Amino acid sequence: MSAVTLSNIEKKFGNFTAVHPMSLEIPEGEFVTLLGPSGCGKTTTLRMVAGLLDPTKGEISIKGRRVNDLPIHKRNLGIVFQNYALFPHKSIAENVGFGLRYRNVSKDDAARRVKDALELVQLPHVADRYPSALSGGQQQRIALARAIVIEPDVLLLDEPLSALDANLREDMRVELKRIQHRIGVTSIFVTHDQAEALAMSDQIVVMSDGRVEQVGPPEEVYNAPASEFVANFLGASNILSGQCTARENGTVAIDAPLFGTVPVPAEKAPNIPGPGAAKLVLRAEKLQLVAKNAPSDGLISTEAVVETVDYQGQAVRYFVRVGDTQLQAINMIDTRPFAEGDTVRVQFRPRDCAALPGA
Repeated sequence: MSAVTLSNIEKKFGNFTAVHPMSLEIPEGEFVTLLGPSGCGKTTTLRMVAGLLDPTKGEISIKGRRVNDLPIHKRNLGIVFQNYALFPHKSIAENVGFGLRYRNVSKDDAARRVKDALELVQLPHVADRYPSALSGGQQQRIALARAIVIEPDVLLLDEPLSALDANLREDMRVELKRIQHRIGVTSIFVTHDQAEALAMSDQIVVMSDGRVEQVGPPEEVYNAPASEFVANFLGASNILSGQCTARENGTVAIDAPLFGTVPVPAEKAPNIPGPGAAKLVLRAEKLQLVAKNAPSDGLISTEAVVETVDYQGQAVRYFVRVGDTQLQAINMIDTRPFAEGDTVRVQFRPRDCAALPGA
């Protein structure tokens, strides 16, 4: 059974279309991320599910029940916002239990559920404190405890980690996924952070300009992008225009400048039915730099000159020049990186490529 069904929903503000008609099925218990840049329509979509905005067209169903006309407090949703929205004058226990006051829950049951929720977020000792006494990460955990204590049908998370510093954000995304797995609640997560989406999601919905670009598991969306936007938004990609010359025997042959014919696995070129214009997608971390006299070992390679070195500690990002084309490569290193001006070989395995239809 689908936990959430969006059927051809659309949202307009006057003449501006914030979300073009989209349909989506979110299975029970899955963690689904709406991913895209600012203004792409992801938060608008979430707010329509929450009941904070009415769709201009289409239907929204939660566990098989149409909810278009139901107000937010009757949809049984847990919601976590970016700014936590805790009551500063209430204790942590009162904050967590706030939503239970409006449900048919006994005082003893409410106290038990608040205790259980605080233990779930690993903060059982802060029940009597106030939000001002907690760190940002702790406040975020309390906001999550308040959302799950009501035992919601769906948990909605609107960029909940973006206000945290980088290290704490990484810790919290692991913790959030652990909690979601433990309680099994269907979750819709909004973010513009690709790493968060890839690390946490069962399914990713990539959005751009109010439209859905691609829906799929993280590894599928990353390794077999359905559009140039997806290829560029999730990670760093080199995209080369070329020609598909054949599709047979499980491969798609792409003639690309710089590298000649590249046999791309057919599953990474699902939208190319046969010969015609095509684009070769090379992920930056799949493009390896080696010494110019190193053996190719059967890999596809060509000579290049290093133009820019962006040292990042364990990894280094290179910008290299091959003829009139600049390519980007991200390599892990354990020695000194190549230097600007070095002549190197760039190489890759055909199985690490993807292909898109050409213009």
